Amino acid sequence: MMDAFDYIIVGAGSAGCVLANRLTEDGKTTVLVLEYGGSDSSIFIQMPAALSIPMNREKYNWFYETEPEPHLGGRRMHTPRGKVLGGSSSINGMVYIRGNAMDFEGWEQGGARGWGYRHVLPYFRRAEYREEGGDAYRGGDGPLYTSYGPTKNPLYNAWVKAAEQAGYPTTEDVNGFQQEGFGRMDQTVRKGQRWSAANAYLKPAMKRKNLDVRTNALASQILLEGHRAVGIRYSQGGQEIEVRARKEVILSGGPINSPQLLKLSGIGPAAELQSLGIPVVADRPGVGENLQDHLEFYFQMAVTKPITLFSAQSLIAKGLIGARWLLRKDGLGATNHFETCGFIRSRAGVPYPDIQYHFLPLAISYDGNSLATEHGMQAHVGPMRSKSRGWVRLRSRDARDKPKVFFNYLSHADDWAEMRACVRLTREIFGQDAFKPYRGRELQPGTDVVTDEQIDAFIAQKVESAYHPSCSNKMGDPSDPMAVVDPETRVIGFEGLRIVDSSIMPRVTTGNLNAPTIMMGEKAADHILGKPMLAPSNAPFYQARNWETAQR
Repeated sequence: MMDAFDYIIVGAGSAGCVLANRLTEDGKTTVLVLEYGGSDSSIFIQMPAALSIPMNREKYNWFYETEPEPHLGGRRMHTPRGKVLGGSSSINGMVYIRGNAMDFEGWEQGGARGWGYRHVLPYFRRAEYREEGGDAYRGGDGPLYTSYGPTKNPLYNAWVKAAEQAGYPTTEDVNGFQQEGFGRMDQTVRKGQRWSAANAYLKPAMKRKNLDVRTNALASQILLEGHRAVGIRYSQGGQEIEVRARKEVILSGGPINSPQLLKLSGIGPAAELQSLGIPVVADRPGVGENLQDHLEFYFQMAVTKPITLFSAQSLIAKGLIGARWLLRKDGLGATNHFETCGFIRSRAGVPYPDIQYHFLPLAISYDGNSLATEHGMQAHVGPMRSKSRGWVRLRSRDARDKPKVFFNYLSHADDWAEMRACVRLTREIFGQDAFKPYRGRELQPGTDVVTDEQIDAFIAQKVESAYHPSCSNKMGDPSDPMAVVDPETRVIGFEGLRIVDSSIMPRVTTGNLNAPTIMMGEKAADHILGKPMLAPSNAPFYQARNWETAQR
């Protein structure tokens, strides 16, 4: 095995897979990828409808959980992270949402120069192969395949129609000109198969002689010479191994592992490192801080006709769905079932959507652990820009010890106001005439949950993470004491060290995180290789004309 490479990438997740592919395209640049997980070949990973299974297996999931969350009654919240080739893109819900154009405008205004919407749109396009074809917004020939579900179930269209009846716009493409409104939801599914970052980027690159991928490899320390990264120490099969990077070390372990590895290597808040006896190489107070996530709850309604996915929950039905998928890669096994969605503003004066909906023609928990006892439907709903901030901190000096994760969920009063809006606005949508032929009673929260106090009690008990941890190594201007990386993804104050994953987002985006993380990998590859950036886009984006005075 070689012990020196041009680049070492820690983590084969959404960004790491992109980098492995782009950095080895010339056939000469040597790259080593270290991934603690193993193969993604399981049918349960590759079959879209089985998405809750790998999420519940320690083989594929780090199984992090938070410290007790004081505003949620001391609950410890499940924080799944992919531990497998493809990382979280191999265990996620396969939803492809780029975020709102104004998210990236905000990044740039906050100090991430060159990350405005006009700069990132070309990289979203470069990454994507859209089944329906490309345009000024969408890619037509990239590695990441995106498609729409068949939306055959009448409830999908009833959802969009009901929202329209409630006064909301419809949109042709939530990833195009107009995110705000209701319409179809893209999924990273190619010909009935999960199209993870591993399938899209890593596996084609693994055919190249200049890429080495090592699995079951746990990185424990960045090797530093002064303030230059020169390699990685990792353990594999009971052995401690050191590998050298001739050019750069790139951390792509995600929002929990990347700050952990920086701190284990002496880069982080000095007081925390000193308390564990870790020599301080650089006092960087922002490492592991600014942690953000999306919360959501399931607004569930009974359905009076036997048309939901409840019919497909018996063992026999699941067996038939699985067999059909194995033979033909189609049918109910070939979709994530999140086929329509919505983005709205919680109140007047909010400049762009701050509430997201995933609609599902079934009443079940996202991780599959609880299923309603009857035909039902649900909207996953939650605020997009929580003001609560958390952290990732070391438990010990041992890389095998899971770090402490604390989001401080709902610690800001505005977050509660947005949650109450989520309950009331969703109830109104489900009350529209479009649902009249199907609507049964309200299963959750329940029609008796109406006052602020009742809604708050329901939220504290039932809210779940949407599994979008991010922002724990934020990108910003090098003069910002809380920034960890500069706008070229270089760790501030170091040479040969970068971070490329969702931890460097300055603020969480409006939607699911896989698409923007892949975009970041694409853009960072050009920074790393010293290539000119893709030409900025001049495509316009939507903002509601009446946003200052009206909620819809």
